[in-house]
Amino acid sequence: MSLTIRRNRERDLEPLARLLTDSEALALVNPNASHPFDPFEWNEKWLGDLHDESFYILDADGAEVGFFALRVGAGPEIRHLTYVFVAEEARGGAGAVMAEFVESAARDLGALTITLKCELDNAPALNAYLSAGYEEMSRTEGMATMRLDLDGGLA
Repeated sequence: MSLTIRRNRERDLEPLARLLTDSEALALVNPNASHPFDPFEWNEKWLGDLHDESFYILDADGAEVGFFALRVGAGPEIRHLTYVFVAEEARGGAGAVMAEFVESAARDLGALTITLKCELDNAPALNAYLSAGYEEMSRTEGMATMRLDLDGGLA
């Protein structure tokens, strides 16, 4: 499957609302979000920071099949990956492509390091991050905290 990335400069969340109609999918992306998906809530609570940047993953026809956001971490040189979602029909092998998209987007935003949290029972995601070179820093409350230093990143 041929995938591309589009920066969500307009903070348009209607495509994400179409992707997250299922309550279980929405809970996986953000267990604290209301169901059904509420773009106003997401703009106010989850993606409201001016420094948050979000991205859509597009299939060969230009339809949105995934989403992720990069939040400023402990400093502007660190971006924290949040709200990752890939539609079922786009999954098979999308992990490596998603990791490349995340790295590219983080570099474009001036990041030296990417951090994330991944549920330990989400083996496909955990394996995709490990395969992409992420280092597991800790495990607490069913979550792995991971980081990836980009080229010229922090030592």
